Amino acid sequence: MLAVAGGLGAALVFAIVTLCNARSSRIIGPQALLGWIMMIGLVILAPFAIADGLPGGLDARAGMWMAVSGIGDVAGLLLAYSALRAGKVGIVAPLVSTQGAIAAVIAVLAGEPLADGAAPLLAAIAIGVFLAATARGREFREGKISDQTHRLRASGLALGAALAIGASLYAISQVSVGLPVVWALLPSRVLGVCVMTIPVALRGKLRMTRSTAPFVLIAGCGEVLGFALFGFGSRHGIAVTAVLSSLFAALAAIGGYLLFRERLSRVQLAGIGLVVAAVATLSGIQAA
Repeated sequence: MLAVAGGLGAALVFAIVTLCNARSSRIIGPQALLGWIMMIGLVILAPFAIADGLPGGLDARAGMWMAVSGIGDVAGLLLAYSALRAGKVGIVAPLVSTQGAIAAVIAVLAGEPLADGAAPLLAAIAIGVFLAATARGREFREGKISDQTHRLRASGLALGAALAIGASLYAISQVSVGLPVVWALLPSRVLGVCVMTIPVALRGKLRMTRSTAPFVLIAGCGEVLGFALFGFGSRHGIAVTAVLSSLFAALAAIGGYLLFRERLSRVQLAGIGLVVAAVATLSGIQAA
């Protein structure tokens, strides 16, 4: 039950973060957005890490998983923000949401049991991803490049983000088993500040506008909260928490329709619906 609660809580938070990032990335750019997100996260986490001190379980194995979680998170978020800038939330979110299925597959390959009937559902997720990514659409209203080109680029970036974040989620679950959750989240924020925030600031491109500031602040806090909920839930079942957290795609797609008036083709809607339904069903049989 705790795995379910952690996964659903993470899904709600990630949906809000996705909608905030969709707006911010189109105004200040993905690199500046990631720079701010990493800095906000480090400001939140550093006091807790300092107060706790170095945990006793911090060994070479934990350090390896911390490195994987940090690199995967930073790379994945940069790809996800770039995808949100290039494409529609209704397409990007379902593709990025396969991060949960990827983390679940890694968990199963590492020895965690997978419920009967899960393999066909994973195949259904792959088919849904293909439909959402390749369906034809109308010309992109804001430029000369076709909507198809933007969609393919956004889809490629989103799938890359899903792979990187999926690996990061699994690594976070490994770290959070033996260490406080804050130490599972800290590496990506330290790495992000070093490789994104500081270099972008030195180039004078760490931009911020008054209209985007609230969205960036919410997203920065939400990224920490969402991954913390995931880390908490994964202690009680990595696969269940990972897959349930992927339901943020449905919430984000609805938000994209209501807030941004996004329109999707019937084939895309069918693909997105297939992904969401397969993820939800997989969550149910894994939690049973």
